[in-house]
Amino acid sequence: MEEPKETMAESAEENTAPTMSPEAPAAEAEVSLMEQLDALRKELEQVRAQAQEYLEGWQRERAAFANYRKRVEAERAQFAAEATALFIHKLLPILDDFERALRTLPDNLRHLTWVEGVALIYRKLQLALESEGVRPIEVKPGDPFDPMLHEAVLYEPAEGFEDGQIVEELQRGYKLGDRVLRPTLVKVARKVEPGPEPSAAEGG
Repeated sequence: MEEPKETMAESAEENTAPTMSPEAPAAEAEVSLMEQLDALRKELEQVRAQAQEYLEGWQRERAAFANYRKRVEAERAQFAAEATALFIHKLLPILDDFERALRTLPDNLRHLTWVEGVALIYRKLQLALESEGVRPIEVKPGDPFDPMLHEAVLYEPAEGFEDGQIVEELQRGYKLGDRVLRPTLVKVARKVEPGPEPSAAEGG
């Protein structure tokens, strides 16, 4: 009859062993989940920061490329303008020769066919230059001398003109748009100051 006593004792020990609360595993799982969530949040912030860095870098490169393209286009346009101006400048002496020849031509030769042909070529050259934006610098006697448009090659007293006024156009000037291709060569009036009158001692 002793075996039942031992069995009862073992049962009593089992009944008195500590038991784990059913809420403990849930709490541990919640802590683990929060840790994972926090780690994911930090990782997401890092990814966002890196993405923002890449975006800003791409935007900088895009802006730099746009500026480079604008600079290249501006330099190309400037080069084309310089080349055009240089070419037109070389044509101006030819235009001068046409004008000089037609201006000094005797009246009894103006009706000849070859003269009319020369005049036609001259007019076509004028129209071609005008289509490129070339315009003569308008000058008339009495205009004030402007160093931005004119080049004075002769100064002399001129009756009826004030000091610094243009007396005569010696060679026509031209502009390409707002740029002066060649200044107009002019003669400018220069007022002569009267000298001191001789003193009585010098006269005697």
